[in-house]
Amino acid sequence: MRLAAVILWASLAANAQPTYSREVSRILQQKCAQCHRPNDIAPFALTSYEEARIYAEDINRVVTERIMPPWKPVAGHGEFEGNFGLTEEERRTLQDWVMAGAPEGDAADLPEAPAATGEWRLGEPGLILQPQAAFTPQRGRDVYRCFVVTNPFEETRYVTAMDVLPGERKVVHHVILYIDERGQSPALDAKEDGEGYTCFGGPGFNVTINSAVGGWAPGSAARHLEEGLAVQVPKGARLVMQVHYSAKVLAEDMTRVGLYFREEKPRKLVRFVPVLNTSFRIPPGEARYEVKGDMSLPLSTKVIQVFPHMHLLGKEIKLELISPLGRSTTPMIYIDKWDFNWQGFYNYKSEIPWPAFNTMRVTCVFDNSAGNPNNPSNPLKEVRWGEETQDEMCLAFLGVTVDNEDLIGRFLPGF
Repeated sequence: MRLAAVILWASLAANAQPTYSREVSRILQQKCAQCHRPNDIAPFALTSYEEARIYAEDINRVVTERIMPPWKPVAGHGEFEGNFGLTEEERRTLQDWVMAGAPEGDAADLPEAPAATGEWRLGEPGLILQPQAAFTPQRGRDVYRCFVVTNPFEETRYVTAMDVLPGERKVVHHVILYIDERGQSPALDAKEDGEGYTCFGGPGFNVTINSAVGGWAPGSAARHLEEGLAVQVPKGARLVMQVHYSAKVLAEDMTRVGLYFREEKPRKLVRFVPVLNTSFRIPPGEARYEVKGDMSLPLSTKVIQVFPHMHLLGKEIKLELISPLGRSTTPMIYIDKWDFNWQGFYNYKSEIPWPAFNTMRVTCVFDNSAGNPNNPSNPLKEVRWGEETQDEMCLAFLGVTVDNEDLIGRFLPGF
């Protein structure tokens, strides 16, 4: 009788102990492998037991200290697709697995392997854009370079997703893909020798809120827009890739952009609206300096996605939708531990109405003190809005659809 009890207890204990095959592989696949895969942003892959075993102690440390996975939005401030933050149960499972010696378990318990996508997270793009030749930015300074990457589109196309593969991640600060409807970019390109042209602060040609296909910054994860939505690239337009280089090392870059298309005309077009403040001055030594920026529109829209952005002094960023007279507030996103290395577009699970003349407010908190290990200035100095990495930004881009697109030309000619 005692022997049977011991055997039963041992069997239950073995089943309770997490294994790689049964529990850990599923957590890593769902929450980590989008970055921890070959040739992506993470320094190593976590797609096999052997890889996970080698880095087991590192996994335990970063999940215990809540460094990884780097899901930044605080719960309760918007509900987003693709949330790869760990639940407390998942965190404990990983910790228990490491403490148990990282057992492999039975290979029969492994989940089905995800479909191979190659180097692009969403699979092979419909169109891959890149400069005609590699570019080496000057070391030790911020460089904005625009590359005219396509001939005019022969027909209107509808973009559902954009992905970016930096050629050299050590120097690429961010990428924006612009639409040049008037064909102004080739003349700008012809004025300068070498690949591309200087475009500090903008692409150098006339832009509207219709002029961006999308953007990328470190940590961004490409996702498709929901069914029936797309960004329009008009017939005859050219595409221009603006790359911001912050080159601490001398390195050659050949960044590529992948576009994914929808063949049929979407029910709604997505456009990008900035909410920002460009007039602030952050005093030297100030450890918690708050900046606010407001934006309202004369037409009702639906908010589909949000892209918050600050630089190295950023500590917190919050976006709220405020009704007239402040009678109600809708939380849109809140990041309480800003990290410049982990940014991106966040797609809402459900579109959020932004009624006409309601205020969208962005609030940014900066740390310009010597206690900020990311502060690039020594000695400390006053910091203002600017395009260079050592400058700052208080900005949130919103992807929106307009409720009545027939009224855009009348009330929102910039659209």
